[in-house]
Amino acid sequence: RTNSHSLVRINHEMSSVASSSMRVSWMSRRCGALIGHSRHQHRSQSRRCSPALVAASSSSSSTSAAPAVTTSSSASATPPTTPVPAYAPPLTIASVKADASENVQKTFTLQGWVRTVRAQKAMSFVELNDGSCLSGLQILCSSTTTDNYTLLENNDIATGAAVRVTGTLQESPAKGQAVELAATSLELVGVVVDPATYPLSKKRHTLEYLRTQAHLRPRTNVIGAVARIRSELSYATHTFFRGHGFWHVHTPIITASDCEGAGEQFVVTTLLGEGAEQESAEELEAAISEQGSAVRAAKDAKSDDVQAQVAKLLELKEKLAAASAGPADPNDVENDFFARRTSLTVSGQLNAEAFACALGKVYTFGPTFRAENSNTSRHLAEFWMVEPELAYADLQTDLSCAASYLRHCCQHVLDNCAEDVAFLDKNVFQRNDENEGTTLIERLQSVATQGFKAITYTEAVNLLLESGAKFEFPVEWGVDLQSEHERYLCEKVFNGPVAVTDYPKDIKAFYMRLNDDGKTVAAVDLLVPGVGELIGGSQREERLDVLERRMREMNLEPEDLWWYVDLRKYGSVPHAGFGLGFERLVQYCTGMENIRDVIPFPRYPGHADF
Repeated sequence: RTNSHSLVRINHEMSSVASSSMRVSWMSRRCGALIGHSRHQHRSQSRRCSPALVAASSSSSSTSAAPAVTTSSSASATPPTTPVPAYAPPLTIASVKADASENVQKTFTLQGWVRTVRAQKAMSFVELNDGSCLSGLQILCSSTTTDNYTLLENNDIATGAAVRVTGTLQESPAKGQAVELAATSLELVGVVVDPATYPLSKKRHTLEYLRTQAHLRPRTNVIGAVARIRSELSYATHTFFRGHGFWHVHTPIITASDCEGAGEQFVVTTLLGEGAEQESAEELEAAISEQGSAVRAAKDAKSDDVQAQVAKLLELKEKLAAASAGPADPNDVENDFFARRTSLTVSGQLNAEAFACALGKVYTFGPTFRAENSNTSRHLAEFWMVEPELAYADLQTDLSCAASYLRHCCQHVLDNCAEDVAFLDKNVFQRNDENEGTTLIERLQSVATQGFKAITYTEAVNLLLESGAKFEFPVEWGVDLQSEHERYLCEKVFNGPVAVTDYPKDIKAFYMRLNDDGKTVAAVDLLVPGVGELIGGSQREERLDVLERRMREMNLEPEDLWWYVDLRKYGSVPHAGFGLGFERLVQYCTGMENIRDVIPFPRYPGHADF
């Protein structure tokens, strides 16, 4: 009886619910409340009712609720979907050749770019390379067994074309290669529009010419080998620091500070762009006149867009006022985007220090910029820096970390880039009297296996003065060591890598910790044969008063770097770090003479193509 009265009430209430879908949802909630009330009544009457009756009542209640729930869920059912499969990378030539003996007589599908084509009457030989390794794979194509062989007969497949081939791997009778692929099908994926204009012909090209073809030069053996070694060095960098408990921090590219104090920075501003894009006053006056007519016409027609036309007119008048005032002043930093002078960063060190004083050990690895008008083989306007920072560390800890990192990188290249290193050693690395005929492999082994010898700057100057050697730049205490001095110490005096510490304070940055003698700072440079300085580091100045005094001595205002000074006010600790120019490391590991050939798209004075 209670349920029947309730159902009458529910029916009356439901008549006021508008839509059928709303009724379904409302009915589900209302019946749920009724079922709960009914079950409460059953429990209270269980001592008077038979177990069978209670069970029947519960079953009836559950059954009556089911249609409402089912109807509600079907109303919100999602359409059928297709699952996204896991990424399955295609086979590479390197992976097939790695297990060549086991893969013989197996069928593979490979893809890549054609290096050379040697066509005969009924057979052709195509050298295929996919970038996974230095040496490609010879593809044997036959007019009788290879589908689409006419592509070769018609010269549609030329050097530089992209193809996909399927065939059986077999042992090769040719010298210098263990296996080749007997193609059963050949597909032209990307055509060379005009083979006669393809910039990378079969002949050997100079590195200078290849810089003019930076978009295609990765297809050459030299630049491809350098690119793979660079990638492995990047991987080795991350594995070393993560393996030693460092956290990776991304520091800003746009900065308001000059970490090195050199002043050779690229300025970031929007003021020049605004001035260059302004329309002339005459053009704006004509536009205003035309727009005024449009406003009057809209008002006469009592159009709905009168306000929009008036707003456009006012915007044009504002542009005219700005144009009459002349171009924006690039020195008016208060009206610039950041409301202060900003530039592209030369280092992420200062920002990394802040995170080191919270996370313990961090490193940053990213692009840095310097507007140094230099066209030497050692300088770039855009380059990458590896910069770790260690809290609770002194100079000795810093030196140990730097040396271990460098050894790790060299060993990683020896272990993972043997084919590329051997090629560069044979075709690029210059053996001469300066390196006493040392091979590239021996150079890497010397760093990977030898310990670094450490001397002070003062000891280094004395060794150079006592050597009797003639240098282009004279040596004396208080001047910075040049590349010729650094290489002489490595190659002639110690015959291996060496660390020089405790430089004069006047030739080093403000953030380096002042030594007790008051004349030198706790700095260190790691020097290697063939290059000179590869890593520069220091213990950072953690004493507030000393840091502020050093900044003022170097014409820097502590207020301009207030946040950096703050680190010395709130829980300051001894800390240290170093910086490595990544391109210098790639140069060292590849034997490349010019730094422009170890970065994908070099930026230097007068060149920002690609």
